[in-house]
Formats: sequence, structure tokens, C-alpha cells
Amino acid sequence: MEAILALEDGTIFHGRSFGAPGEKAGEVVFNTSLTGYQEILTDPSYKGQIVTMTYPLIGNYGVNDADSESPGPNAEGFIVRENSRIASNFRSTGKLEAYLHKFGIVGIEGIDTRMLTRRLRLKGSLKGIISTVDLDEKSLVKKAKDSPGVEGVDLVKVVTCKEPYVWNETSYAQMTNEQCQLTNVSAPRQKCKYHVVAYDYGAKFFILRHLAGAGCKVTVVPADYPADKVLELNPDGIFLSNGPADPAAVTYAIKNIKKLIGKKPIFGICLGHQLLGLALGGKTYKLKFGHHGGNQPVMDLKTKKVAITAQNHGFAVDIDSIPKGTVELTHINLNDKTVEGMRHLKLPIFSVQYHPEAGPGPHDASYLFKEFTKLMGNA
Repeated sequence: MEAILALEDGTIFHGRSFGAPGEKAGEVVFNTSLTGYQEILTDPSYKGQIVTMTYPLIGNYGVNDADSESPGPNAEGFIVRENSRIASNFRSTGKLEAYLHKFGIVGIEGIDTRMLTRRLRLKGSLKGIISTVDLDEKSLVKKAKDSPGVEGVDLVKVVTCKEPYVWNETSYAQMTNEQCQLTNVSAPRQKCKYHVVAYDYGAKFFILRHLAGAGCKVTVVPADYPADKVLELNPDGIFLSNGPADPAAVTYAIKNIKKLIGKKPIFGICLGHQLLGLALGGKTYKLKFGHHGGNQPVMDLKTKKVAITAQNHGFAVDIDSIPKGTVELTHINLNDKTVEGMRHLKLPIFSVQYHPEAGPGPHDASYLFKEFTKLMGNA
């Protein structure tokens, strides 16, 4: 079946449909990871976005029940150079194309993803639309232009949990989606020494596994859960998760974080890092094409060590906008010198822009979960 990808700037790509038929609009971004396409598709941070994989062959090891980062895919659409017709891996339980079809995700293959990636790098992330039902180019370009994009849009409310729960793999899968059959792939659990309340702005399963593996009982709460109710739980620490779209639009989260600052140790990643920056009086801004992939070099300014990190975000914190004497810059991105980490100068609070849980990606930064437990132990 023919499929068309149209961008808001008028660029048209003709390809073949794979996955579900239909039509989906979103901000088109590219991801440089070589593997981990199932984790990428199911990352709630991709809500509102159409993902382009720069690696040309996708789907060759299939999909399985254990690699999902949420109950199902969150990306609006999927773009690849070639979808593998053969899925060969001992863990595979199905093919990527059938997986996309099952969850209603529109995909397109057979286009020049190098050209698309170069256009996104030169022009910045663009709104686009994939369609198998409307093949009129002018109509699709107009639909792409008229689509909401992600700036000023709150998509956290779409992906957050509805009720608080205590994390464990089996009960979460049953509660959230009967189709999501997670197997026992948790990180090695230690005795629960700390109680952490994790705000779910679009939290990935692997983050919660790492917290549990570091010896934490994890109570997950919705993104708009009141700060006073969090404090009633008397946790040892508060975790601010990753999530999609524009942090400035998630005003309720910013208000709650302001009320929690100074009350408990706080660790934020990705969107949680950006929301913390806003709660501390700073500003965020949109990056040209964002950081999406598993090969972003980040330097720890204290040790001068460089970690290769997994990242997925389109906004960044302007650390100079945070009142002086509040935080110190701890990490920077070596590609574009953007803020990758900060620490409060007086309170037990720190955050990073990248994903230390790395699902998928390198494990260079997984030590940060232990740093969080040390912070709670010393508080």
C-alpha cells in the first residue's frame, strides 16, 4: 500500500505503508539509535511525535513482551528506510509490522531517511503527517501545517497514570493494559531501604526498575497529584520522571514541585529536569532538532569524565535564567554545550537532562540512581 509523508515546508516523500493504515500527524524527529526501536516506540516522551530511525534496517530482531517501556507505543508514527521482513532473535515473539498494526501505529518505509534527517538538521524539527488514505500532496501539507505540534501543548496529561500505585511489574501490567504481558526482567532487587514517590509525567518502565533495583519502594503518582498528599506519604525522596512535549505547558506540575522544594530530596530526569528548572524560577527553550538517540556525549564538569548517554528531548533549561546562587551547572553536552545537569547549592536536589536508565542505550550514567539513594541517606 502506498504511503506519503508530507512536511509543513512542502517536502513530500513517497513510500510504502507498513503497520496500520490510516493518517497521523506530529512533530517529525530523528533518532540515531542502532537498536531499541521497540523501547523508542513505547517511550511516552514520544507522544505527539513521528519518529525517524537513521539506521537503515529496522525490525530485524522482531519484538517481544519484555522490551516495552509502557503498555504500548506512544509515537504517532514511524519512519524507516527498510522494514525487515524477517525477525530473527531467540527473544522474538513477533514482527515489528504486526506490532504496529496491532496498536494502530502508522508507518512508512522505502524513503530516503538520510535526506529527511539532513532536512530536519538544517531546518529544525518540522510538523508532518503520514497517510495511506489521503494521497493528495497539497491536502497533506496543509494538514501538517494545521497540526498542533508540541510547543505550548500539554501531553503529560495524556500519558500519566490515572491513580497512584506501588510499582511492580506484574500488577502494573494487569492494571494498565491487559495486552501488555511483561515478564520478570527487573533489575536485581535489594531490600527496600528507601521510599520514593515518583511523579509520572510519562515514566518509562526501566526507570522504575532502576529505582527498585537501587533498593527503593516506588509509589508512582499522577502528574497532577497534590504536593501536600505527597508529603503525607512521608517519602525519603521524590523523583521527577521523563515525559513529552513542552515543559512550560505543564503548569500544575511546576506548582507542585515549588511546594516540594526544601521538603524532601529530589531527583529529576529529562522533562523532570526541565520542570525543576522552571520551578526554581528559570526558563526553558526549544532546541532546533532536539537530542534523540543513544550517542550523546555528556561531560561531568567536576570529574571531567565523559559519559555517552541516551537522550530524548526537544527542550532545554536556560540555566542563566535561574536566580544566581540557586544552582550550579554540573554537566554539559559536548555537541552543543547545552545544559545536561544541575545541582542545588543548598538543598539535596539534582537533575539531569539525559536518561541514566538507558532503555535503550549505554549504561554509563546508571550510577546516578545510587547517587540519589546516597542523597536520601544523608538528608
